[in-house]
Parts: sequence; structure tokens; C-alpha cells
Amino acid sequence: MTRSDSEIDDHERTSAFRFEYEPPALRFGADSVDGLEDELERRGFERAMIVCGSTVGGSPDVIDPVKSGLGSRLATVFDETTPKKRLGTAFDGLERLHAEDVDVLISLGGGSSLDVAKVLSTLAASGRSRSDIGAEFSDRGTITVPDEGLIPIVAIPTTLAGADLSQVAGVTASPESGLVDEEIGGGISGPELMPTAAFYDPSLVATTPESILSRSVMNGFDKGVETVYANNATPVTDATASRGIGLLADGIRSYGRGDRGIGTFETLLEGTVLVQYGISRPGETTLSVVHSFGHGLTRTYDVQQGAAHAIVVPHVLEFLFDDDAVDARVTTLAAGLGVDDAADPAKAVLECVMDVRDALGLPTRLRDVDGPARAEFPAVAKAILADSFMANAPPGFDPDPEEIEGVLERAW
Repeated sequence: MTRSDSEIDDHERTSAFRFEYEPPALRFGADSVDGLEDELERRGFERAMIVCGSTVGGSPDVIDPVKSGLGSRLATVFDETTPKKRLGTAFDGLERLHAEDVDVLISLGGGSSLDVAKVLSTLAASGRSRSDIGAEFSDRGTITVPDEGLIPIVAIPTTLAGADLSQVAGVTASPESGLVDEEIGGGISGPELMPTAAFYDPSLVATTPESILSRSVMNGFDKGVETVYANNATPVTDATASRGIGLLADGIRSYGRGDRGIGTFETLLEGTVLVQYGISRPGETTLSVVHSFGHGLTRTYDVQQGAAHAIVVPHVLEFLFDDDAVDARVTTLAAGLGVDDAADPAKAVLECVMDVRDALGLPTRLRDVDGPARAEFPAVAKAILADSFMANAPPGFDPDPEEIEGVLERAW
């Protein structure tokens, strides 16, 4: 059997690569959080602080198994994180950390709790004053991550967006905190921010409200798609992302049919772990065009990230596929999604992506969400093109603002 031209092109594109990655210890399976105390003991951690939001902190089905798993190593629970990922919240957590002599953080919940935990760890290691940190964040939109002294983090995700195998964190600050003079959004990054361990327990994911889970898994699915066509993809990420999007597509269809058995959540969670693996590496990530659109649509508007992704991803892919100059790796995507035997693989990939979105019951048009008005599309297009993730776009992708506006119009 001979390989097609597109398969040969895929091979040649990734034949030379450098892959540096230090993942956390991964523990997977129903009731895996029962092993938390054992994991902390083998790593020499004595006093743990759970970092979560008030909803998770007040949900016995979620937090009680984690408390039980930690046993005598649970020192305190800090349940004040919010989706805004406030720098002021991290400083509040820092006070609790010092008061309880904490030596490990247990991030429980969605990506916002993990991001706050990473910022908290950074603050603990830096030992700098609030005013000094606030001034740096105001000037640079980031905070310097020390090379050593960070408080280790154990991640326990309850959503499927895929923030847990990451070396970055988002953070915002408001004037009410006394840290900045105006609302600021930014982030921090560094290999030291990768969690030391991650627990993937489908029993906990199954407790997450459907509206949250549906949006988060769409975000995670898109990470896998983008990892395949990113210009810094490698054979390692090809293997994990391709397998991951296939599992996610299967799990999402089962979920959409109403199957809430533990097997469905295991499939979804396994797919999420695989699409995350290797995408956040020292100095780089494979997140790309779809995430740039998501950032452009959500940074100044109320539309949620997963909903934004659901709306734009088929239009972004169609735009990539229709440009002969762009190496969007249709063959690899089609193989991962199990549609590589289709007469038109690009069309089959688009249909599969829309099928995934529709199985989740997510919105399909920008006009139906709290996003920008059409008159604002030129400004949104400029923000999309300026987004840092555009640096990872597939080879040959070089659109102008008017073309980006055209994608937004088709999504309208």
C-alpha cells in the first residue's frame, strides 16, 4: 500500500523536530483521588491546601472525596477562586498559605482554580510586596516566575477544557484590589508552573453541570485539532492529539445521546488528557488560530470561550482548508476522526466537527451570544491577528484583516 501525497507531505513536515516536555505524574481512573495521601507521602508533602471556587467547595460530591483522599495531610480549604482569576484572590490565598504552613497546593475544579493556584505559587516563591507585584503586572501584563521555591501543585480537574498539563496561567487585576489603577488582563508562564501530579477521576467529572462540561470539552477538542495543524507539531503530538480527538468525538457523541455512564466520562477524560499531552512546552504551545479567534471574541465581550469556539471552529477550518497555500494537515485530522476513507476528507472533517458541536447543544451563530456586533468586526479581526497564538498557525497561513472579518461574517 502506497502513501498518498498528503501523507508524504505530513511526514516531511515533521521529519525534523525537537521535543522537550516534562509532564506531571498522571493518575487516572474512577476514585483515583483515593490515592492522594499516598502520592503526597511519596513526594514528601505534609500540609495541603485545596484551591477551588465556592461552588466546588460547597459541593460534597466533589470536595468530600478529595478531603478523604488527602486524609491527615489536608491543612485547609481556600474556596475563593472565580472565573475572573483575580490577582487579588491569589494574594488572599497567600495569606492562608502562610498561616497554615502549607507546602503543596491541590487545585480542584476548572482552569480558573488551577490558574489562581499557579499565581499563588509564584507569589509565595517571589516573596515580593503587593505594590511591587502590582507595578510589574501593570507595566508588563505578567509576573516574573522565580526559577526555584515555587509551591508544588497537584491538579484535579473537574472540567474538560484541558488546562491541567500546562506551563501557563491567566490572571486579571482590578482597581478594587488596590494593585492596579485600571482593569488589566495578562498571564504568567514557565516550565516550573507545570503541576507535579494530576489526578483524572471520571467520578468527579461526572458531577460537573452539563452546561459547564459541554463548553469546556469543546475547548479541549479544539486544542487537539489545533495541535495537529500547528506549525510546531511533532510526531509525538500527532500521535497523542490524533488519538485524543478521536476519543473525544466518540465520547461527545455518547454524551450527546444522553449516556451518562462512567464509561462515557472515562472516554472523554482520556481524550482530554491525550490532546493536552505535549501541547504546552518550554517557550511554546501548539494552540493556534481557533484559540486566537476565541481570545478576540471573549476578551472584551461576555461570550464564553467554549461557546465562541463552537461557533467559529467550522468556519476557521473551512477557511484553512480552502486555501491551497495552507498546510492544514487534513489527512492527519481525518485519520484521527476516523473519516480518512471519505471521498472528500476535508468535507468529512468539517462535518465531524459540526456533529461534535451539535451533540453538545452549543450555539452555532455569533448573533445568538453576547459577543460583538457586526460593526465591531474590524476591531475584533485586528485583535485576532495580534493574538500571540497566531504565531503557531499552519505554514502558509497569512490572512489580512478583511479575510478574518469574512470568517466572522460567515459565523454571524
